[in-house]
Amino acid sequence: MRLILWRHGQTAWNLERRFQGSTDIELTDTGVAQARRAARLLASLKPDAIIASDLQRAAATAAELAAVTGLEVTHDEALRETYAGRWQGLTHEEIIERYGEQYAAWKRGEPVRRGGGELETEVADRAAPVVLRHAEKLPDNGTLVVASHGGTIRTTIGRLLGLDSHHWESLGGLSNCCWSVLGQGARGWRLLEHNAGTLPEPVLGDDD
Repeated sequence: MRLILWRHGQTAWNLERRFQGSTDIELTDTGVAQARRAARLLASLKPDAIIASDLQRAAATAAELAAVTGLEVTHDEALRETYAGRWQGLTHEEIIERYGEQYAAWKRGEPVRRGGGELETEVADRAAPVVLRHAEKLPDNGTLVVASHGGTIRTTIGRLLGLDSHHWESLGGLSNCCWSVLGQGARGWRLLEHNAGTLPEPVLGDDD
């Protein structure tokens, strides 16, 4: 079984380095082109199911894969990006200027309600069970594509790998329309690819 966690394409707020959170922002023309390119690659992996956040940037990204695979997309608001309250709509610089102590605490791995919003663990609490529920419906050796958001994907990966939440930030971010791949190993889920923009390649000479 394989999970492909796919970040949405570019938005105008991404270019402006604005914190989007749960704000519903559409893709730019570049973002649509990114989604179409990525969809052609991911379609070759013959996914069995597609689920997506219902925010339009993720839904539109998923729609490009649906168009080339013929699969239907199941949308779920539990896959939305982290709600970040007063941080949403602010640029990176504005957040540091207005909420510098809170930002620094978050970067240190402390549980912080950014802008009065959700904790990262709460995002994982809502998103990871949805991914697992759909994964359970896959056929043997099946593939699930999850079109979502950078923060939600990172927290979901951290939860599925069993990492302490303090270390989730160490996974690093995903570029627009890149993806991470999780596969099932003998001791649970394992990270096979992270922030990939090309098709996964077999790992040679590892500990298998």
